[in-house]
Amino acid sequence: MNEAFDSLLSPASGQMDDVPTSTTDFPLPPSLESRRGQMFPKLSPAETNRLLRFGTVRTWQPGEILFDPSRPGVGMFILLSGRILITRKNGLGIEIPIIESGPGHFTGEVGQLSGRPPLAYGRALEVVEALVIDPLSLRAVVVAEAELGERIMRALILRRMALIETGGGGPLLIGAPGGAGIVRLQGFLSRNGHPHLALDPAQDSVAEDVMKLHQPRPDELPLVVCPDGTVLKCPTERELAHHLGLYIELGPDRVYDVAIVGAGPAGLACAVYAASEGLSVLVLDTHAFGGQAGASARIENYLGFPTGISGQALAGRAYVQALKFGAEMVVPVEVTSLDCTRFPHALQLDCGVRVSAKTVVIATGAKYRHPAIPELERYEGRGVYYWASPIEAGLCRQEEVVLVGGGNAAGQAIVFLASHAAHVHHLIRGADLAKSMSTYLINRIGSLPNVTLHRESEIVAIEGCEEGVSAVHWRHRQNGSMQTKSTRRIFVFVGAYPNTGWLENCGVKLNDKGFVCTGLDLSPADHTQSAHSKNGRQPLPLETSVPGVFAIGDARASSTKRVAAAVGEGAAVVDQLHTLLALH
Repeated sequence: MNEAFDSLLSPASGQMDDVPTSTTDFPLPPSLESRRGQMFPKLSPAETNRLLRFGTVRTWQPGEILFDPSRPGVGMFILLSGRILITRKNGLGIEIPIIESGPGHFTGEVGQLSGRPPLAYGRALEVVEALVIDPLSLRAVVVAEAELGERIMRALILRRMALIETGGGGPLLIGAPGGAGIVRLQGFLSRNGHPHLALDPAQDSVAEDVMKLHQPRPDELPLVVCPDGTVLKCPTERELAHHLGLYIELGPDRVYDVAIVGAGPAGLACAVYAASEGLSVLVLDTHAFGGQAGASARIENYLGFPTGISGQALAGRAYVQALKFGAEMVVPVEVTSLDCTRFPHALQLDCGVRVSAKTVVIATGAKYRHPAIPELERYEGRGVYYWASPIEAGLCRQEEVVLVGGGNAAGQAIVFLASHAAHVHHLIRGADLAKSMSTYLINRIGSLPNVTLHRESEIVAIEGCEEGVSAVHWRHRQNGSMQTKSTRRIFVFVGAYPNTGWLENCGVKLNDKGFVCTGLDLSPADHTQSAHSKNGRQPLPLETSVPGVFAIGDARASSTKRVAAAVGEGAAVVDQLHTLLALH
């Protein structure tokens, strides 16, 4: 049915089962089986007729390709007559049938909201007539057609959920489990909600055959087999994103109402509210949507989620909301400088592109702080980690691990890792956790039998080799006693510093710690010396010393460093954007 669902065939098997010919035959993960009807709704003729005004009816002859992963996505296809076959390519480039679709069915998942390339092939089995709804019109459908749009949106989201759970339709990552390259690319794809499968050539026959075919050198691993059959050798995140079509084309002639730098909770909230109110929105991020909160295993004190929610799930929902309302997302890309000497403002990107926006929202949050431990950077990604996602947790099953840090992020990671690791050794520099961690986390950690708290302790050395960490040495800060623990995993949660280095020389005032000053943080002298005085007004509450440039979330000097506060600022700044845009 859906072009991206290929969980029918495990890439490891190399064998094809019978092709399902209806959605009731299509295999689903157990967690989604009860929602099959929502995932594969069949539109009635009357419902299809309601959607005709949003698209164009086209005809294909038998054997013609409707869509494939090598071309930009053209949107959603609603079949009016005829049947199509959905296929994909395995690691050896062999096309594998998935399922047939007929009248009333529609193709697609959430990637079609933004024109991303499809994750599989669609070929006409007979003369096919279909209604093609492009991404812009598809977003109009889910907004204008409330009940029908909700059903379509739910189906698109559930399909992406199934893809992520099964790895279907995404790239295959081939290499040794736990290798730095595999973990790096798994983290990038997982954080961006993109399906993928990691295959060990020592355990998987197809992966073994791909290795024999391409014969990569050690520095060319992992191999990445893309949905169109292309094989990449140890690509960077950006190279992989380009090949998967995760980028959108950015032209120098386009002027956005607002450019949001940073896709954490604050940036995503701003994108949702600004786009829903009709502003043209561009969101830029260096790694993934969700920011540091997106890497949190479970957030339990966020309003409305009494049982907690993972940072990735929360960010993923916000990301889809932003796409629904038309916000444009570009990941991964870095803003290297901001030019405030002109209007519109200009942002220089590290890919060489320069984009323009009438207003700019700084939502770059913070960067992970690296403690002064000898050779720490040498082991990053090879035993040293700054977050604890299911990928890292899967690497430390039945192992003893060391975690450093006493804040809430550290506490959430400990609770999560304790359910996977044999034992968690928790190191803090202070005498207790009460000053830096929420009480509910302290109590929960205290009840875990496989967590040991080492107070007033700090790591002084790491042992290891090219393969990664093998042991860690820490010292008691008061009595000087030393302890050594054999371990392959060290998790570092020692805080962060503001990610504002890219704002140098643009006129945006920072405080002595590097946080952005806004509104009341700006002194009367700042007002009279800034460009605000030229138009006879003071900065708005979330506006910086530069007119039209705002700051929200953790990068802002007076912000409350909480997810809910960041979301609130992201919503609040939109009203101030409207105020400023009205002046122009």
